[in-house]
Order: sequence, then C-alpha cells, then structure tokens
Amino acid sequence: MAITMRQNMQVASYVLRQRLMRRDKFALVLQLEPLYQCNLACAGCGKIQHPQDILSRRLSVQQCIAAVEECRAPIVSVAGGEPLVHKEIDQIVAALVERKRFVYLCTNAILMSKKLDQFKPSPYFCWSVHVDGLRERHDESVSRRGVFDKAIEAIQEAQRRGFRVTTNTTFFTQDDAQSIRDVLDFLNDEVKVDAMQISPGYAYEKAPDQEHFLGVERTRAIFREAFAGGKRKKWRLNHSPLFLDFLEGKVDFACTAWGIPSYSVLGWQRPCYLMADGYASSYQELIETTAWEKYGRGKDPRCANCMAHCGYEPTAVTASMGSPRQAVRATVDVLRGAVEGVSAGR
Repeated sequence: MAITMRQNMQVASYVLRQRLMRRDKFALVLQLEPLYQCNLACAGCGKIQHPQDILSRRLSVQQCIAAVEECRAPIVSVAGGEPLVHKEIDQIVAALVERKRFVYLCTNAILMSKKLDQFKPSPYFCWSVHVDGLRERHDESVSRRGVFDKAIEAIQEAQRRGFRVTTNTTFFTQDDAQSIRDVLDFLNDEVKVDAMQISPGYAYEKAPDQEHFLGVERTRAIFREAFAGGKRKKWRLNHSPLFLDFLEGKVDFACTAWGIPSYSVLGWQRPCYLMADGYASSYQELIETTAWEKYGRGKDPRCANCMAHCGYEPTAVTASMGSPRQAVRATVDVLRGAVEGVSAGR
C-alpha cells in the first residue's frame, strides 16, 4: 500500500505544481523507447517494421537520463521493442530510480527470468509484463507458442524475489466481455499481480494486421459489459476511475497526447507513440511546434477509432485532480488497493 500511495501523492503534487505555474501542457508519463528491436513479431505491433538500420540503434544511458530530466515526467514507461534486449537496460533503470522516477519496465518476459539478477526491488521500480489474454489467446497474439507460460513463470519468480509486478493487456476484435473478465480474474486472483493496465488496440500504420483493431462503439460495448456487476471495483486496475468511465462511454474526453510524450532512437515523436508525423529534437520543440489542435477523434481520421491510454488517460487524470469529488473517488481506489494514477504500459 505504501508504494501505490507514494506514487499517487507524488503525481498529485506534480500536477498541482504544473497548475500553479499555469502550464497547460506537461508530461505525466514519458514513453521511453531505448530501442525498437524485439525478440517477437506480434501482428498488431508497428515498431519492428522499421528498416534494419533503425532496429540496430540504441539510446545511451545518458540520452535516456537527459530525456527524463528534460520533460520532468514523474513516471517513465520503458518500452520498445523489447527493452531487455538492450545491453545497458539495467543501468538505464538504475539511473532513473536513483532520480526517484517511478519506472515501469515493459517486457514480453521471454528474457525476464534470466535478467532478474541485474535489477533490485525498489518502491520506484516495477515490472510491466505483456499479457494479452489467457494461454491460447496470448500465444496467438504474439505469434509464438509457450510465451504465456514463460511470462507467468517470470512474474511468479519476480514476486518471490520481492519485485512489484504489473501487467499490460491490449484487447482486439477477437476479444469480448467474457475474455476480458477471464484474463483479469486470472491475473488479479490467481497470479495476484500488483496492478493491471488495459487498453483497446490501436491500428499502427506499420502493423501487419490491420483488421482486428477495436472501434469506438465496440470498445464501449465490451467494456461496459465486462465491467457490469461491479467487477471493475474488484480488479486492481492501474487507471484513474475516469479513464475506466471513458472506456465504458460514460464520459468522453479530448485527446491530450502531450501528457504521455514518446522519446525513442528517432527523437521526440509527433504527436504520440502510435502515430509518427515526424520527430522533434527536444521536448520543448515537440510541445511548441506540434499542431496539437489537429489531432483527436473528429479531427484527424487516423484518430477516429482511438481510445488508447496515451491520449485519454492524461485527460482523465487532470480532470480527476480538478474535481474534489473525483479526487476523493480516486483516493478511495488507492485505499481499496487499486492503483490510481497514470497508466504506464504500452
């Protein structure tokens, strides 16, 4: 409980400081991608489709530190690609933890068991393991058999060693309300991970599979059904309550993609890690020169079916902080054992 409350309070304090300084655009989570190379070829991923010269690039430890310090985000999601392929990933994590950033290391867990010795448990460090369903569904999603079992084994070993472990799960048209309930019940009650992140899939332009991404109406329908009967209150979901309302269609928000900026081997990505409309050389350039008003549902056709956390969770979090009633609601979630704050996975 101390870990999740610590993050909750630091994020709330950070948002308050930004408001006192009258900043309307600020980073809550940095999506840090120190490489695009991966040891899987998931059909719904657009990262590994880059040419080989880009896949061979790596951010240095110092580049990662500089990006974090430049944008000042209190939470860092280290993704990719597969971060554990990076030879200096343990040094990157240690440097960010030393600076008291909350670091979520996103991984498919294939290398996780072998790499655990390189990391130390910390209130500021958490594994975020990719689990896209139960065994058959997950292995289908990553296009390789046996990955689900390896991921669960790695999670359990990390828990045994005292690490905090969360999961991130992306849902596609193959999923329905029951499959959502099944995987979340399993992770929550049997594996007992600390928290779970969920998101409807987004159609990466480079992804090989362009046919199985959820649209807005389908997303709202299946989450409304999955959450029925108070189920969402039972699960330890790593989301603000308002974002879960958003998934159900109870509220709607504008996209604030600047809240989760993406920094990779190509620079600061415009406008978010799901779309690539060029790159900025600095965070300040990203914020000041990106035409943010052109993006979001009803504006850019590529955004028409997007309900991903990277655009809408920051809006939900800042809305929660601006409403006493929603702030109390979010705090109650923390005290109940759910993790309130910004989701930190892919």
